[in-house]
Amino acid sequence: MNNKVRLAGIAYESLVNGPGMRRVFFAQGCRHNCKGCFNPSTHCFNGGELKDINVLIHDVKTNPLVKGVTFSGGDPFEQAEAFAYMARKIKELDLNIWCYTGYTFEYILDNKDNQSWQELLRNIDVLVDGKFEEDKRDNRLKFKGSRNQRIVDVKKSLQYGDTIIKNFKLKDYR
Repeated sequence: MNNKVRLAGIAYESLVNGPGMRRVFFAQGCRHNCKGCFNPSTHCFNGGELKDINVLIHDVKTNPLVKGVTFSGGDPFEQAEAFAYMARKIKELDLNIWCYTGYTFEYILDNKDNQSWQELLRNIDVLVDGKFEEDKRDNRLKFKGSRNQRIVDVKKSLQYGDTIIKNFKLKDYR
């Protein structure tokens, strides 16, 4: 692990990619190619920029407004080793982590041989899963783009061995 991650971009202070003021890291690279994706420039795997993860973490640490971090994309699971390392370091700052992926929670769990995927999953709090489906797009949804996507409480799901869908309450993430 060289402590580098390929990013399409960073939103330094965002209120729309999870609850509260968040730092959002947009992964470069995605295999899903969802029709109607709002971030198609993140799909190719050789675009974006390589960034030093430790510099990114230090920058998060020095911004007192940031209450959580979101991994988006592209798909962070395509660079799971780098994002797992980043998640471990962010958890040391006592911040919550949301992660968006086109994979489902069950698909990730079924790929137990992929150690990086499992480590990333263990170090995030909430997974917004499933491909964006243009015909299920709904602008009234909070923190997701289409009705098929779910907001999974990862910690409870792993604890109880079942997919627990988060009933979002702002107080839970302050």
